[in-house]
Amino acid sequence: MRARDFDLDRAPASADLAGLVERHWLVRWDLPEDREGSVSLLPHPCVNLFATGGPVAVAGVGDTVFTYRYRGRGHVFGVKFRPGGFAPFLAGPVARLTGQTRPLAELWGAADAARLARELAAAGPDLDALATIAERHLRARRPAPDPEVERVGRIVRTLLHDRSVVRVDEVATRFGLSSRSLQRLFQRYVGVSPKWILRRYRLHEAAARLAEDGPANWSEVAADLGYFDQSHFIRDFSAAVGMTPAAYADACRRHVQPVSA
Repeated sequence: MRARDFDLDRAPASADLAGLVERHWLVRWDLPEDREGSVSLLPHPCVNLFATGGPVAVAGVGDTVFTYRYRGRGHVFGVKFRPGGFAPFLAGPVARLTGQTRPLAELWGAADAARLARELAAAGPDLDALATIAERHLRARRPAPDPEVERVGRIVRTLLHDRSVVRVDEVATRFGLSSRSLQRLFQRYVGVSPKWILRRYRLHEAAARLAEDGPANWSEVAADLGYFDQSHFIRDFSAAVGMTPAAYADACRRHVQPVSA
């Protein structure tokens, strides 16, 4: 995918890791010395492991739009985990990573993190080679299967695809959980609440519609996404994306819209 002056490539996870890893991604850029670029990322309810040629880091679920600035020539490689997919590789609740970027060495130990960083740096900007290295390290650390990860995945897919769901307690009832149990499950495995995910997916859908169709009738968009009023939708969209829906539609027309790895 081409977006202004950087390239974003993606590759699916291998079949044995696909239940935990959504995809691998690689961003590359090559700018003149007098230029600086930036890209804004719309947060998903996913943990990302990433490397820029040095130490490997882990980014928890972002609570705001993240803007990455780049200069010269470089690349960033990342592994995007499915919601709940990083939990088996972490000792403790995923919520402790939310809104944070932590060195992998703090989570996996200095020796393992350094070994992974060296191998990734030696591979250069080759997505297939980088994905192979990352998956080898993930398999080496993968614990026994956790049925809760699969259950979290089913709940998240319901939040994403079932447009009849507008309240979190409806999801809890459907999966035989109390609202409190559902909240605890998501704090342990995902790092954000089901309500956060439901709202965020609806806003991602709105952003996609604006990028494709341009300015819209905000009242209709808000109603389609399950909002009771237009002002609430505009307020949530602005907080999540960093600009109003109208400004976002204008940015898309000028080909500078935020993207998602």
